[in-house]
Amino acid sequence: MAAGSAGSVPHGWKLGDKVSIRDGYGKGLLEVGRTHADVVALDADLAESTRSHWFAKEYPHRFYQMGISEQDMVVTAAGLAHMGKTPFASSFAIFLQRGWEQVRNCVARQKLNVKFCGSHGGLMTGQDGSSAHSLEDIGVFRTLPHMGVVAPCDAVEAASAVLAMYLRPGPAYMRSTRAAAPVLFDSDYEFQWGKGHVLQDGSDAAIIANGPQVQEALIAAKDLKAKGLSVRVIAMASVKPIDRTLIAKAGRETGYVVSAEDHFIHNGLGSAVAECLAGEGVAAKLWRVGVQDGFTQSGDPKDLYRHYGVDAQAIGQVVQGLRNNSLRAPLAPHDLPGYTPGSAPPA
Repeated sequence: MAAGSAGSVPHGWKLGDKVSIRDGYGKGLLEVGRTHADVVALDADLAESTRSHWFAKEYPHRFYQMGISEQDMVVTAAGLAHMGKTPFASSFAIFLQRGWEQVRNCVARQKLNVKFCGSHGGLMTGQDGSSAHSLEDIGVFRTLPHMGVVAPCDAVEAASAVLAMYLRPGPAYMRSTRAAAPVLFDSDYEFQWGKGHVLQDGSDAAIIANGPQVQEALIAAKDLKAKGLSVRVIAMASVKPIDRTLIAKAGRETGYVVSAEDHFIHNGLGSAVAECLAGEGVAAKLWRVGVQDGFTQSGDPKDLYRHYGVDAQAIGQVVQGLRNNSLRAPLAPHDLPGYTPGSAPPA
């Protein structure tokens, strides 16, 4: 096992299977609970949706259903950590932010060993609408000192990342999603903090993505290959710590970097990539693909991805526009050359 790696988690999924990332969290939590008696789980009345109910069914005496009271859940988790337990607390990503002040002062400030999972993140929450589209959670948690942040791209990575969260001392946050996503990693994949993974090599540009955007990036790279462009695709689940070396290498070798995430463009993966490039003195052109500075509407996730310009077609157009110097900020989907956005989803 490589230094800093977590190990794989037995699950039975195969490459190409469509599995929800939240299922990876639930499977990982159950497996880490089986091998580590100090693990306890808490949920804020959404255990079936977050998949923590699998742990609750097998270990009811180590599970705490806190009801719709996220602040209480966070403080209770902090107390359990003080008693030597390793709590995993989950809720919808948007609801977990209700307890942000408690996360900051009761957990992060004391470097407590509490792990959080925000389920149903991003536009993938679809028809639940703007109030449920957590598009700032990565930024909210990334801001806090000592907080590890991970946004897995598939269920296999999520399951392994749960073990990595357990093994890493201090607080950590994982984002999971509801909709099924293709399995991209082999069964023996081991998530490592601070390490990205090159899924496809290329020399003309690099796309750095996490969450469901990794699949969109792979589709975009395939389409661009047919147009004569060789595009590197990097899966960057570990947002904090982030793989500065791999990002700098991609910038130096290709000269063009596009970040892609189901998140506001501010303070998420794109901001972290920009910080790395600037900090390493890499003179590469960067464009951040994400939801622009505005709230969203309800709709089918595929329609939302198209409408807000974060799907494979948009990513591909951004790569082309960045290379030919035709992009100008601020960017809306209709600004992309040749891009046909979907009709506006119903409010």
